[in-house]
Amino acid sequence: MAHKAAKAKRQRARHGLLNTGIPDKTVLQRDLLWTAALLVAAVLVAYFPALHGKLLWDDEAHVTQPALRALDGLWSIWFDLGATQQYYPLLHSAFWLDHKLWGDAVVGYHLVNILFHAAAASLLLLILRRLKIPGAALAAAIFALHPVYVESVAWITEQKNALSAVFYFGAMLVYLRFDGDRRRSVYFLALGLFVAGLLTKTVTATLPAALLVIFWWQRGRLSWRRDVTPLVPWFALGAAAGLFTAWVEHTIIGAKGTAFEFSPIERCLLAGRVIWFYLAKLFWPVDLLFIYPRWEVNASVWWQYLFPLAAIALAAALWLIRGRSRAPLAALLFFTGSLFPVLGFFNVYPFIFSFVADHFQYLASVGIIVLVSAAATTLWARVPQRARWAGPALCVAAVGALGALTFRQSGIYRDPLTLYRATLDKNAGCWMCSNNIGMVLADAGRPRDAIPYYEQTLRIRPNLPETHNNLANALQQTGRAPEAIAYYREALRLKPNYVEAHNNLGAALFTMGKMSEAKTEYEAALRINPDFEAARENLSLLKPRQ
Repeated sequence: MAHKAAKAKRQRARHGLLNTGIPDKTVLQRDLLWTAALLVAAVLVAYFPALHGKLLWDDEAHVTQPALRALDGLWSIWFDLGATQQYYPLLHSAFWLDHKLWGDAVVGYHLVNILFHAAAASLLLLILRRLKIPGAALAAAIFALHPVYVESVAWITEQKNALSAVFYFGAMLVYLRFDGDRRRSVYFLALGLFVAGLLTKTVTATLPAALLVIFWWQRGRLSWRRDVTPLVPWFALGAAAGLFTAWVEHTIIGAKGTAFEFSPIERCLLAGRVIWFYLAKLFWPVDLLFIYPRWEVNASVWWQYLFPLAAIALAAALWLIRGRSRAPLAALLFFTGSLFPVLGFFNVYPFIFSFVADHFQYLASVGIIVLVSAAATTLWARVPQRARWAGPALCVAAVGALGALTFRQSGIYRDPLTLYRATLDKNAGCWMCSNNIGMVLADAGRPRDAIPYYEQTLRIRPNLPETHNNLANALQQTGRAPEAIAYYREALRLKPNYVEAHNNLGAALFTMGKMSEAKTEYEAALRINPDFEAARENLSLLKPRQ
């Protein structure tokens, strides 16, 4: 008997099991490494179709511009507001380094995005293991392979999401360690990672609130001294960064005007609908689009009130059952709190196209994924031993299905035409897509093919001066100068200081032999922008003919 007991003990030791049944530290670390390696491999496979994807909309504004590629460009990135599209200096420093490593080769940018996403999934796994939440590996796998994240990973512009998530989860993991040992050095490391996240994308400002939700879930109440006070500087930094970003969105990027004018009631209606939209896409990820239809928010339409009322009712129901389990309410608080910057209470420039976008729920969806994974793991642990294999099998099948959907969805991001056409197929009102298809075709030397897309755009949004100018250019290139002139004049009616339209109108008038009128347009362009070389050159060519 003693021999058998000793043999069993050696077997438990070989499998890393103590007498208590708890795996030892070495085995846990080994399992974590293997799980993380599997996550990285799975993400690489799922996103393989996007690996060679071309630059898409807005990518050229994020990949470092020629004027910033020298060493002094880093100074401009950090200290020259307006040098980059948004003031996310750490993100654009990463893009600067990307360009040093990869140049214009898009494979490098995509690979970095994919690896950042895999790193974020691995950090999430570590966090959930530290919190001892059931289903940690399942939650990390769903986060890694869910198709709702394709927009964030396959689109180079959204490196801001993947990189900021690495800092966000890194800061959370370190702060959870600080919560246990209260070492000052650990606190400042966590704070540094949080600041790095803010400098990459300010949606990470929601992290201190997320930490309080976690502590409330763990303890059932919050201590001002233990829980809240250490995070006060974090809230201050997050609020400052968020307000600054809101100012940049409004003042520099242009999130203002009639497209953003909503009453407080309408903003609440919008917020309620946004919450349910993201929940629906998370549980049923079909018809995922680059640009979703833009809803009409109207306080006089009764059914629009159902969305916020249903959200309030759900929160109230979860509050009532908190005595049995705080987890569902904590997950909802994490979800809605992380979405707060994009619920509609603040103007965000993409709202001009749509009020929702898959990349907006990149961090927020983690709360729901963790809740579902933990619930599934807990349930299958209660089934009879002989049927317990079915739970893991179902989870593997579900994760595999999500990975297959991600593989298919990431293929849509391989080039602009594929992406825009896939979007138009399901959102015929996407005027941005039809306009951009026209631009892609025109740049490819196919102005005749571009014309129908510009015309489609103007049927949806007739007051876009840029599209009038684009259509006029295509008409001019196909020998239809009189029609082009009419569209140039309409572009200038809508935007009188439109330098390019003045110059292009001058060129069209020139081809028709109207030299005096052409001269007037070139001079108008130079009055608006004296450094506009195209108008200066055209004017110099005109003078010898007069």
